[in-house]
Amino acid sequence: MYPLIDPHDEGMLDVGDGNLVHWDVAGNPAGLPALVVHGGPGTGCTPRTRRYFDPDRYRIVQFDQRNCGRSTPHASSLDADLRHNTTEHLIADMELLREHLGIDRWLLFGGSWGSTLILAYAERHPHRVAGIVIDGVTSTRRREIAWLYEGVGRFFPAQWAAFRDFASPTGGDVVAAYARLMHSPDPAVRAATAEAWCTWEDTAVSLEPNGVPDAYRGRPDDAKLAMVRICTHYFANAAWLEEGVLLRDAGRLAGIRGVLLHGRFDISSPLETAWHLAERWPDAALTIVEDSGHTGSDTMRTLIREALDSFV
Repeated sequence: MYPLIDPHDEGMLDVGDGNLVHWDVAGNPAGLPALVVHGGPGTGCTPRTRRYFDPDRYRIVQFDQRNCGRSTPHASSLDADLRHNTTEHLIADMELLREHLGIDRWLLFGGSWGSTLILAYAERHPHRVAGIVIDGVTSTRRREIAWLYEGVGRFFPAQWAAFRDFASPTGGDVVAAYARLMHSPDPAVRAATAEAWCTWEDTAVSLEPNGVPDAYRGRPDDAKLAMVRICTHYFANAAWLEEGVLLRDAGRLAGIRGVLLHGRFDISSPLETAWHLAERWPDAALTIVEDSGHTGSDTMRTLIREALDSFV
């Protein structure tokens, strides 16, 4: 990993609807522009992500997607109106940020939910994309959501029953039930709901051989509340995407070089989505990382750095 560096420029971008999106730029101002697209949705950016990039050869742009990280208003408060936070809004925010920074084309890097947003943006604006590196491929299809929040229960039946019964003991759409609870006016209800959600997320990655313990529950309280509120908002609505559209339209990425990295032990987001994307995207190469799951491994981190190095 490269040394940790500080940004040399940052600001708050007015994207409309009362939302301000935080962004920062680090590395070489004359380097290849690269945009980090964080996961979640709703986790916000972390400075350590810059360590994947050679600071002498990259102009590293990070942004906190609407209502999380340092963007305002923050989703940990019910004052944040999530009606103006959808996949379409985030695509538009990325374009507005690109124009604001005077960038013609940029490389896109991210994983998990970030993968979905990268694909949605790149299929809409392929002429603005210089390359793509994804670690952990998702497309947020309804079948992927159903797998994570129900199907994974085949491995953890007791834990899934507790997850289900917290929000939807009489049956129905579990994710939608959690989304409703995250809009409760009672802060204690929202806090307990976020804890139950994160407990399940940690359970789903607990079999990874080199995983990160308490990857979700270990977040600060405000960050956890924002992440779960935004996650449930997106997943209850299947990210407002037509089912399978990102795989169906992957041909639009022709001519864009892609590096896809996916952990063999990623139970949360099984390998099949990455496999089908690589089949449909002629300029993408898929590497299966045999010792990694959704939260990564040293091997995965090395492959990410090497993939980014290969573009410069």
